[in-house]
Amino acid sequence: MHLDARNLPELQSYLLQKGWLNTNETIKTLEKPGEGNMNYTLRVKTDTRSFIIKQARPYVEKYPQIAAPAQRADVEGAFYEAVASNTTVRNFMPQLLGIDPQHHVLALEDLGAAKDFTFLYQPNQVLKPAEAEKLALYIKELHQFSSQDTASKPAIFANREMRNLNHEHIFNYPFMEQNGFDLDTVTPGLQTISMGYKIDLALKKRATDLGKLYLADGQYLLHGDYYPGSWLRTDTDIKIIDPEFCFYGPAEFDLGVMTAHLMMAKQSEETIKMVYQAYGRVQNPILVDRFTGVEIMRRLIGLAQLPLSLSLLDKEELLEQAYELMMAS
Repeated sequence: MHLDARNLPELQSYLLQKGWLNTNETIKTLEKPGEGNMNYTLRVKTDTRSFIIKQARPYVEKYPQIAAPAQRADVEGAFYEAVASNTTVRNFMPQLLGIDPQHHVLALEDLGAAKDFTFLYQPNQVLKPAEAEKLALYIKELHQFSSQDTASKPAIFANREMRNLNHEHIFNYPFMEQNGFDLDTVTPGLQTISMGYKIDLALKKRATDLGKLYLADGQYLLHGDYYPGSWLRTDTDIKIIDPEFCFYGPAEFDLGVMTAHLMMAKQSEETIKMVYQAYGRVQNPILVDRFTGVEIMRRLIGLAQLPLSLSLLDKEELLEQAYELMMAS
């Protein structure tokens, strides 16, 4: 089954076969619910309700030239099932309605007129204090799921293929001197600035060491891609989506990624402190700093660019901060 909004009869038949539509229920419209990168996603509106279906294909939906494991949908479905025992985590996420491992399709609750938090990258946008606290509370509760608890540790959470994909784009590709990506097409002058970091052997070794830690099995269940594109502001509350990069690893990774994006979105130090106050004790603050630094570098001089409204000077200053964070000892 290849989901295609242009073939409504086939989709209607498929959803009926899966039991995701009632026999007397008819699809009225299909919509694209948002600007997702990884998957093919549709909002299905029937004569009585609406819900979301998403299919993982063996490539990144936005960049078909990049291969990606279709099994990521199965991992995401397993994540929803595993965290359902924690009321706080469950309530922060859409309800899982069904999984089709054969075709790598998920059916999920429709969260309605929601928008992700990538608006924070635009000038003068501020994360509200209550929102910062809730975003911290979510990963605090998520990190309670331990790899030592066999009941919440399906083998699927090794998530090797997705980790290998992410590893390449975080810890390797941005630090390659010749990777085929001209950063001047993003921000004129950025390519020259980036070369100072790409030839820094100590920095590259630090990135390699962090990458090894990322690939090693760790203790805590992580979201794995905890940035504004995975946070939704709905009519009722904040919701968290897209845990397809989840794995058991160091809690500092989720915290570092979140901090990096708050910095790139020019959020205040007070906002970042609020996150850490709500999260509570951090076992290894230096490791958080290092993951923060490498995520900033990955986003500024790697392939996974963001809709940032930053000048060349802004990016240069952020890269300097990222370097200091990565090389912290």
